[in-house]
Amino acid sequence: MIFQSTYLFISGAEIAFILFIAIMVFGADKLPEIARGLGKGMRTLKDATNDIKQEITKTAEKNGIDSSITSDVKKEIDKVKDDLEDFTGSVKRKF
Repeated sequence: MIFQSTYLFISGAEIAFILFIAIMVFGADKLPEIARGLGKGMRTLKDATNDIKQEITKTAEKNGIDSSITSDVKKEIDKVKDDLEDFTGSVKRKF
C-alpha cells in the first residue's frame, strides 16, 4: 500500500484546482494582494495570542500561581516520546 503525503487531507490535484478557481474568480493580479492581506491578518492574530499568553503568565506569577506545570508536562511528554522512539527505532517503517 502506498501512502501519499497530504496537507490537511487535500491532495496536490485538489490544491491545484482550488488555485485555478481562485485565479478565475479574483484574477492573477489580485492574488498576491489577497495573500499579503491574509498573511498580515495571520501575523496580527499570532501577535494577539502571544500578548494574551504573556498577560496570563504575568498575572499568574503576580498572584503566586505556579505556571511551570505546563513546562513540566511538556518535559515528561518529550521524555516518553524519546523512550518510545528508542524502543521502536529499528522497527519503525517509512511510507
